[in-house]
Amino acid sequence: MKKRRIIFVVLLLTLLSLEMQAQDKRDMYNPVNYAVISQTIAPDARAGGMGDVGAATDPDVNSQYWNPAKYPFTISRAGVAMNYTPWLRQLVSDMDLAYLAGYYRIGNYSAVSSSIRYFSLGEVYLGSSISEDDNMTIHPYEMSVDVAYSMMLSEKFSWAAGLRWIHSDMRYDYSEDSSPASAFAADIGLYYQNYLNIGARECQLGLGLNISNIGSKITFSGDEESQFIPTNLRLGTSLMIPVDEYNRFTISADANKLLVPTIPKQEEGETTEDYRQRVISQYSDVSSISGIFKSFSDAPNGFKEELEEIQWSVGAEYIYHDQFSIRAGYHHESENKGNRKYFTVGAGFRMSVFSLDAGYVISMAKSNPLDQTLRFTLSFDMDGIKDLFRRR
Repeated sequence: MKKRRIIFVVLLLTLLSLEMQAQDKRDMYNPVNYAVISQTIAPDARAGGMGDVGAATDPDVNSQYWNPAKYPFTISRAGVAMNYTPWLRQLVSDMDLAYLAGYYRIGNYSAVSSSIRYFSLGEVYLGSSISEDDNMTIHPYEMSVDVAYSMMLSEKFSWAAGLRWIHSDMRYDYSEDSSPASAFAADIGLYYQNYLNIGARECQLGLGLNISNIGSKITFSGDEESQFIPTNLRLGTSLMIPVDEYNRFTISADANKLLVPTIPKQEEGETTEDYRQRVISQYSDVSSISGIFKSFSDAPNGFKEELEEIQWSVGAEYIYHDQFSIRAGYHHESENKGNRKYFTVGAGFRMSVFSLDAGYVISMAKSNPLDQTLRFTLSFDMDGIKDLFRRR
């Protein structure tokens, strides 16, 4: 009998311990909240195959999203890329992201670039509580258009500034009082490129910084309070190592942090009304610029939680003869901030006129809808097209 009591007490303590651990995890789960989430989706297959790195990788036509300051270092005079991502295919079959980007170098020291992003949430059937004749199907979407100017400040250093218009139509009520939401934002980018002698090889070092979506808050129809857009700080580095005349290998790493304040948690003994008022004063009434500075020191659990808000990625790329490429990478986000942990793989094929790339996501978290996400990119080199017509 005594032995049974001991076993019962041990089982009870174990269950209580598991329940406390589960409660602790629930209390610690506190992701950063923001609107127009589509602005944070990596649009291209090359970066998508390298774990979502891009702040300091070799300049390419899709640098508009990662760091437009890289464009003056491109070899080609101009380029255009079309990107397509079927999104959340584990959940729905008609959600996708389309991204069109392009650039043109002005002389040898500056460039203009632009992109259009369109994120479709597919077809949503609302139904009607009145009659079948009043059934309604909507097609919510988000889109953005941006333009940037970049310029070399020296042979090794460049900067860029961009402007963006963001548009979101998530309405379920098409009355006169409802309207889509819009916001304006700006980007600032810096890029440094130099060559280092490592052994007998001349390696290319890249360092990049990009702060994106610095702008106004956005207000949706029916909401009394405006919401933050995903202002983001991205830092990156890369090292390209030439193996021989035909082979080269690049390793890259990025760290990024959302510059959006964290919603405060309700304190023990705090009434619901007092907590609501505190959320309004410490979060809802905070301006977008003040929120950028506040985001570095407002995590409820202090410095440890601030570190958890930093996402990081590592990636590698092997290129043979500037024609074939293989990529791999890993992206990490704290389980308390969203738990987006996944490996990526990718490959690319390039001709003188166009290149075709694909990326694939392998999730490390259970039941992650990002698992098996595919990305496709078709890019055109304008210099290659001109040479082709000249030969003809």
